[in-house]
Amino acid sequence: MTGAVPPWAYEKAEVHAHDRRWTETARIECSRLARLIGPWLVDGVEHVGSTAVPGLAAKPIIDLMASVADPDVVVAEASERLAADGWCYVPPELDQRQWRRFFVKPDSTGQRRIAHLHVIPSGHPRWAEQIAFRDALRQDNRLVRSYEDLKRRLADQHGHDREAYTNAKAEFIAEVLQRGS
Repeated sequence: MTGAVPPWAYEKAEVHAHDRRWTETARIECSRLARLIGPWLVDGVEHVGSTAVPGLAAKPIIDLMASVADPDVVVAEASERLAADGWCYVPPELDQRQWRRFFVKPDSTGQRRIAHLHVIPSGHPRWAEQIAFRDALRQDNRLVRSYEDLKRRLADQHGHDREAYTNAKAEFIAEVLQRGS
């Protein structure tokens, strides 16, 4: 991400009803990413986040997570490949999450995000946490409804502040992960 800040950087957090097409979109993107960054992958590419949970309302953005030996090497050696496929790199100083390297794939208009790519070091606790949270939701419909209610409330309260929206979900996520351990 260089120069002017793209419109998708200020996109409002809006929760949409679940769309079955999210699963197919994620499958296609995972396959593309496996080809693009395959030489660096350790544990593959996973579809995580709310769009990975059948029936859960979500922001219509596919979250993908790639496990690699060194995220900075992926940035240095695969950014051109990813950019050619539409992925925009968000530098750590803007992302403010030192544990990952982050890419956004905007739609053809450049106005909205269609996917996120979280490039994470193999063995990082975040990898297991993301998968555990996704899987807990997939196994408990009451948990899905509770999380959906929370997401809708937070989108109403913090829709124009994506960081506040994300941070406000942290306690719920931590509680779910705590129950699972």
